[in-house]
Amino acid sequence: MKVLDHLEEALIAFLMAAATLIIFVAVLHRYASGVAFLYPYVSHLHFAWAQELCIILFVWMAKFGAAYGVRTGIHVGVDVVINRLKPRARGVFIVFGLLAGAAFTGCVAVLGGSFVWDNGAHYAFVTALGLEIGDLYEGPITPDLELPTWIVYSAIPLGSSLMCFRFLQVCVGFLRTGELPHHDHGHVEGLDEDKTDTQRAAQDINWFTMNDGLHPKDIAHDDDAGDKPDDGNGTGKGDGR
Repeated sequence: MKVLDHLEEALIAFLMAAATLIIFVAVLHRYASGVAFLYPYVSHLHFAWAQELCIILFVWMAKFGAAYGVRTGIHVGVDVVINRLKPRARGVFIVFGLLAGAAFTGCVAVLGGSFVWDNGAHYAFVTALGLEIGDLYEGPITPDLELPTWIVYSAIPLGSSLMCFRFLQVCVGFLRTGELPHHDHGHVEGLDEDKTDTQRAAQDINWFTMNDGLHPKDIAHDDDAGDKPDDGNGTGKGDGR
């Protein structure tokens, strides 16, 4: 799982960096073209494809970023009612929500894969293998890059499949531990924790330990679940049911 996590993060970082760099260079070229003494040096450069490529990069980044969000728990959810339920009922709704997310993204992945296959991927693979093409549909291409659109649309089945897997991964982890992933937006990696200054502390705050009714709750950190049977390891925590 660590390898998959690192690949996911590396891909998102690469897509974000590439899109930012391309946009920066394209905007710089646009303004440089309006300067008289720079025009002879930049007039032969063409960045008409930059906008299209950046849109494609952002689409891919959004799809895989959504899967990253499921794994790290940064997606926004409406849980006002669920937070007021008893631990057992809350656990049932949490599992239902995770499985519903897995079912939805799984359907999107299957339907998206079928669309991509019929939109030119089948033709591309058959051609690459040197097989008989027959009446297969070659599929359209993008206007500027002239890239087969099935490559662009592949972000849908690939990203949705990973997102479906992440929903199932979180669900299994919740059933085992009663915990949900959380992410502190104020935490900065590499900064030392300063527990003496609450205003400047760079600490990873666990939302699920906050019993203020304003933050999401899981089972493992629920104060109302103190009557859980001991699990045999001396922690006094059961399975949250």
